[in-house]
Amino acid sequence: MAANLEYYKVFYYVAKTGSFTIAAKELSVSQSAVSQSVKQLETALNATLFRRIAKGVALTKEGELLFSYVAKGYEQIEAGEKKLGQMLNLELGEIRIGASDMTLRFYLLPYLEKFHEQFPQIKVTVTNGPTPETLKFLKEGKIDFGVVSTPFAKAEGLEIELVKEISDTFVAGRKFIPYKNKTLDFKDLEQLPLIVLEGTTSTRSYMDGFLKENGVTLHPEFELATSDMIVQFAMRNLGVGCVVKEFAKEQLESGKLFELRFNKMIPKRHFCVVTDKRSSLSAAAMEMMRILEE
Repeated sequence: MAANLEYYKVFYYVAKTGSFTIAAKELSVSQSAVSQSVKQLETALNATLFRRIAKGVALTKEGELLFSYVAKGYEQIEAGEKKLGQMLNLELGEIRIGASDMTLRFYLLPYLEKFHEQFPQIKVTVTNGPTPETLKFLKEGKIDFGVVSTPFAKAEGLEIELVKEISDTFVAGRKFIPYKNKTLDFKDLEQLPLIVLEGTTSTRSYMDGFLKENGVTLHPEFELATSDMIVQFAMRNLGVGCVVKEFAKEQLESGKLFELRFNKMIPKRHFCVVTDKRSSLSAAAMEMMRILEE
């Protein structure tokens, strides 16, 4: 580039206003500074850009050619600054969130509703998937943050905030009434037809690991994609379902299902908000995080 970018800015204003005086006013500089910048630009380009007319200045043919390009560039910069200001003021933008069915339904949804009420112009994209997939997307920069359930491998660079306690339980319908109010050993589960989540979820990994520590190996009757389906299968007496308690809350309260009792507690887990320390959050994502912290 043959000249200082500031010279082009001055050139743009003089060409747009047709006046050194008005350009100086808009730029908040002296008229002599404007004249000097134009002279420096003409010297650098070895071309005359303006000619004097009765009410100011007009572009020469060379000046018209240059202005046709400079105007596009400068106006694009101004448009970019405007859009940036709108983004910082939360007048536009996008948030990308990773969440499982469970974390979305039992934690994130009311916060998304609140955020959308306050900032309807911000686009919110939720990528639905199990915890391992959400953490993968976070590492790859495809999402701003994830809402996942423990346990999961705590990779370097992750910032983890525990936000809600959750409980795992085993539920059954009327066919299994003999087990109601009876204290069982986890080993008894090996004799029951079990309905569990598929093996890629943190819930399944957690339960497999916990039962293995207690000398129990699961041989499920059904492995399903969602906890809602587990509840439906259990209500139809197809087996004993292993779910996070919130999924079966309505059925437990109505008496359609009951919880199995054991001689040992199943340790509680947590929902977590996970961010990558190496990535900076947009203004919209930071505002969403603030709402979550409230």
